[in-house]
Amino acid sequence: MVRGIVMLQYVTIAAACVIMLASAGQSAQSAQPGAACPAKESEKGFLLKSVLVRGQERRYVVYVPPGYDPAEPTPTILFLHGMGESGTDGVKQIAIGLGMSVLRDVDRWPFIIIFPQKRTAEALWDTEDAHLTAVLNKTRRELNVDESRIYLTGLSQGGHGTWAIAARHPETFVAIAPICGWGEKWMAKKLADTPAWIFHGDADNVVTPMGSTGMADFLRAAGGSPKLTMYPGVGHNSWDKAYGEEDLPEWFLEHMK
Repeated sequence: MVRGIVMLQYVTIAAACVIMLASAGQSAQSAQPGAACPAKESEKGFLLKSVLVRGQERRYVVYVPPGYDPAEPTPTILFLHGMGESGTDGVKQIAIGLGMSVLRDVDRWPFIIIFPQKRTAEALWDTEDAHLTAVLNKTRRELNVDESRIYLTGLSQGGHGTWAIAARHPETFVAIAPICGWGEKWMAKKLADTPAWIFHGDADNVVTPMGSTGMADFLRAAGGSPKLTMYPGVGHNSWDKAYGEEDLPEWFLEHMK
């Protein structure tokens, strides 16, 4: 019950930030789904968006950093949430993980960050390929995305999604940071040349730590050199520590095509 109250507080804060900041730009209600609309100088912060995917409106959030300059290509992160943030509200996914890290310290994250939302808790991100492609392409039309610096990260189901989606599009994502996720050997073979910083708590009883250590082993066997951080005594919530890692934003920026 306590965890539910805390989650509700986070969602309320996140939704308030999106609503407040979206009012200065393009809201989901005023936007034409899928339409190209270059961001104005005033459109900064967490912006509520929507896109048509196979005839259905899908809401998502795009974070535009305070220092964004439409004339300059900007590094971009695609963030995949966990099971608990699934839904259709379009904002819950910024309440856990990377969104909260940005809210705590915007200066650490000079990135465009895309926060899609999958509809059901049961579905894995593997099934959302068309959705993610549509959201990324719409962001490319609206903002000056640096094509040489597009990164992928996610937690729990989103950690698995990070492995799965990056393996399907290794040409798109320059570096990945899967958190408390899991993958398969074939994914590691596809990602041997992709820098990966993997995070997990060694006391995780929701997703076994083997989900991450196994993928690190698969990557090494395929010729990769992953970075693996295991947090002693930490359970499933390893994302607060991972996104709080001082070097993580710079680590992303070190990698480019």
